[in-house]
Amino acid sequence: MSRLIINGGNRLNGELEISSSKNAYLPILAGCILSDGKVTLHRYPNYTDTDNMCNILKHLGGKIERHNDILEVDCSSLSKYDIPTDLAMVVRSSIFALGAIISRFRRAKVAYPGGCEIGSRPIDIHLSGLRQLGVKIVEKHGYIYCDGNNMHNANIVLDFPSVGATENLMMASVLVKGETVLYNCAKEPEIVDLQNFLNILGAKVSGAGTDRIIINGVKKLGGGEYTPIRDRIIAGTYIIACAMCGGDVLLKGANPLFLHSLISKIDKYACQIECEYDKIRVKSLGKPLSLGKVETAVYPGFPTDLQAQILALQTISSGSCMIVENLFESRFKQVPELIKMGASIHIKDRIAIVKGVDKLFGADVIATDLRGSASLVLAGLSAEGYTTLNSTKFIDRGYERIEEELSQLGGDIKRVED
Repeated sequence: MSRLIINGGNRLNGELEISSSKNAYLPILAGCILSDGKVTLHRYPNYTDTDNMCNILKHLGGKIERHNDILEVDCSSLSKYDIPTDLAMVVRSSIFALGAIISRFRRAKVAYPGGCEIGSRPIDIHLSGLRQLGVKIVEKHGYIYCDGNNMHNANIVLDFPSVGATENLMMASVLVKGETVLYNCAKEPEIVDLQNFLNILGAKVSGAGTDRIIINGVKKLGGGEYTPIRDRIIAGTYIIACAMCGGDVLLKGANPLFLHSLISKIDKYACQIECEYDKIRVKSLGKPLSLGKVETAVYPGFPTDLQAQILALQTISSGSCMIVENLFESRFKQVPELIKMGASIHIKDRIAIVKGVDKLFGADVIATDLRGSASLVLAGLSAEGYTTLNSTKFIDRGYERIEEELSQLGGDIKRVED
C-alpha cells in the first residue's frame, strides 16, 4: 500500500512527455493472442492495468520479455484458453481477450471482469455480437463459456457504440473466413490504433474511426513491430491541472485532435491553449470561469474519463456549472471527498451542480476508481495545505507514477510507502 502526500498551492511550469495510452495498449496486448509470431511493442508504460494484461498473456502460455520500454510478446505457443477469476477481477479490460481467444482457439472460458467501481458496465453487447458470429455462449458459476466451432462471418449492428465491444468483435472476426461488417461502432482513436496494429500483423481491417468497420478474415497473423498512441486522458488531466494550479505547461506527444472536445470547452475560459501537431501548450489565465454545462458523450463528444477532472476544475471556478454523466451511473463517488475539501456540489441521479468556491482546503481523501483518484490529486494540488490520497492502487492503473510527473512540473507531491 502507498499514499500520495500533496502540499497544494504551487504553480505548474515546464515540459512533460505524455506516456502511451492505457486504453490503446490493453486491446493491442489482447490482439497479440492472435499472432503466430513475435510482436515488438514500443513505449511500454508502467501501468498496473497493462502489467495485469501481460499476466493474462503469460497465463495463456505467452512469453513476454521487457527491455526498458520495449516489450517483446511471443504468443506462438499458447496452450490455454481460459482467464481465471483472480486475473479477470483486477482489470476490466480482461474482457478484450475474449474475442481474441475465441478467434484463435474457437473456444474460451473467461471469468467476469472486474475493475473500477463506477457502476454496472454490462458486456451484453460483446456477447450478442459473438453470438451473431456463431459462438455458443453459456454463462454459469461466474464464467463465460464459449464454443466457436461454428463461427462464421456476419453483419452486426451494435445496440450502443461500445468501445470494448467494437474492439472485441474486431479481434473475434480477424480469423473468421469471409467479410464481417460492424455497424454503429465506437470511433475512439484507440480503435483506429488497434486496427493499425492488427493490419501490421497481416489482418485486413478497415473503417476504424467511423461507424462502420469491415473485417475480411485471414488464415493467420504473423509478427510485427508497433508503437501505440499516447494517452489523451493523461494529457487532458494535465491540461486541467495547469488550469487549476496556474502556470505554463508544454505537453509533448499529445495529439490535440484527440482532445478537441476538452480544448474547445476550456480554452479562454480556464486557460489559453496553443496546439501544434503533437504538442499542446497550456497557459493559465487566472481564476477559471464556469463552463456552464458539461455533458459526457461517446467520442468525439466530451469523454467520461475526463468528467471527474473537469468537475474538480469547476469547484474553484467563478459561477456554477452543471455536469451531466451520460455513460456511467456511479461516476460521482469522489464528490463526498471534494466536499470534505470545501467544494460546493449537489448530486441528483447523473447530474452534479457545482458552485465554485474561492479555494479548496487539504484533507485526507480516498477514491474508489481511477479517474476519481486523478480528480482528487488535482484538487489537492490547487488546495491550501496538505492533502493525503490514502491509496494509489486505482491511480496507478492508468498513470505512470503521477507524483514524479507532477513534481517535474513543480508540484509538491510525493509517494509514501506504508
